[in-house]
Amino acid sequence: MRLRPLRPGDEESAVRWGADEEFCLAIDWPVGLPAAHIRQHWQGLLTLTPPELLRHGITVDGVLVGYTDLAEFTDSSAEFGIAIGERALWGQGLGPRAGRLTLAHAFTELGLQTVTAEAHAPNARSRALMGRLGFTEIGFGGLEEYRGEMVPVVRFVLEREDFKG
Repeated sequence: MRLRPLRPGDEESAVRWGADEEFCLAIDWPVGLPAAHIRQHWQGLLTLTPPELLRHGITVDGVLVGYTDLAEFTDSSAEFGIAIGERALWGQGLGPRAGRLTLAHAFTELGLQTVTAEAHAPNARSRALMGRLGFTEIGFGGLEEYRGEMVPVVRFVLEREDFKG
């Protein structure tokens, strides 16, 4: 497993993920997005730079299987996100490995002090991943739609001194 910057052609992996209804529901993508819409969105991601978004692709044997994000940058913080697009790889430890690499980059190379994250309250897999990565649950945000229901968002924080890469 490796992380790398996005590159042209990665949108085809995203199109494949977008055709998987369970992935879309889990990651809160709209179900049934047209492939052209997904391609256009991913092609636009190639031009974004911090403070907008820093997205790295997660690859296994050279194949893009997911991504990690750092977004909402301030001088000392960013928000973390992650998605494993290949559902056959869920539960195989890619999330924790890719998450640790992204957090190490955030704290060591970018010099951030704090990384935050959010997960929908019913998303037990995402909440468990945040715990495995060392995040501390700090409370609830507002309500958001998730799997067709309005649910609370759980907020997390990880400080550089608490990161155990």
